[in-house]
Formats: sequence, C-alpha cells, structure tokens
Amino acid sequence: MKAWKHFCTITHHKYLVAKGCFAVGLYWQGIMHDMSKYSFTEFRVGAKYFQGTRSPNNAEKEEKGFSTAWLHHKGRNKHHLEYWWDYGFAPDKRATGMRMPEKYVVEMLMDRIAACKVYMHGNYTDNSPLAYYERGKDITMMHKETRELLEFMLKMLAEKGEKETFAYVKKEILHKR
Repeated sequence: MKAWKHFCTITHHKYLVAKGCFAVGLYWQGIMHDMSKYSFTEFRVGAKYFQGTRSPNNAEKEEKGFSTAWLHHKGRNKHHLEYWWDYGFAPDKRATGMRMPEKYVVEMLMDRIAACKVYMHGNYTDNSPLAYYERGKDITMMHKETRELLEFMLKMLAEKGEKETFAYVKKEILHKR
C-alpha cells in the first residue's frame, strides 16, 4: 500500500511540475522532471519511508544519518541546487554553489511550488514556497545570482500569483536566453 501511495504522490508532483514547466515553455524539462524517482534506488526508499506529509528521504536520513535516495537524486537532477555544488576558484577553494542556468532555476521554482502543493494539500497559498525557502535559506550554499533569481521569482509568486509570475518568467527570464 505504501508503494502505491508513494507512486501516486511522486506522479502527482511530477504532473504539477510539468504543468508549471509547460506554462513557461520548458516542455522537455516538464516531461523529464524527477524521472529518477521511479528508479529502484529512489523508489524503494520512497515506498519504505512513505508518510504523505513530507519527503521520505528525510525519514531515511533520520534513521540512517543519510539518504541513499537523496544522494542518488541530487546527482541526477539539475534543478536541485546541490547538483551545482563544487569547489571554488582560487584563492578560496572551499565548496560553494555554482551559478545555475536560468532554465534550471525556473524548474526549481516549479519543483518547490509542486512540493508545497503536494505536502500541504489544501493549506497551500502562493506564499507557501517562499515561506518554505525562507526557513532554510541560511543553511544552503547557493550562488549569489542563482539566489537572487530564485528569491525574485518566489517573492513575485507570493505577491502576484502564478499566472502573472509564469507569464513574466516565460517572457522576461526564459525568452531572453
């Protein structure tokens, strides 16, 4: 039963991301978004730790100290900021966030919107993705330009809603590349 519920959850999430990506013209990304969640490595973890109110990866991480599904997922999906972590340039060669291409930042926006809708159910508002981001922004490594673009889009979503935000993203962010 958990496997079926997990399948339904990730498929619903994928549908919502695709719907958002299609609205801004990112058709291929909408189709291919999170396909790795259906792989054995990720799906078995999702089915085992399924709760329906949060990512099963967090439950696996609490039990084991790490998540095999998350480690697999973030290394294959360019819409995750962790995919873009690398060592910096001289003189500071510490790990840092690299600049993400705009199309992946936009997909990250759609991913955050969909995740909030899936896990918050009827409590979702256009401010939910911004509120979620704000709770964790100080602990993430993100390139300055990537952070500025994501925050701009999240704030626009909170203030003006999906329709206006998606129209702006399509015309002003993605069309110009």
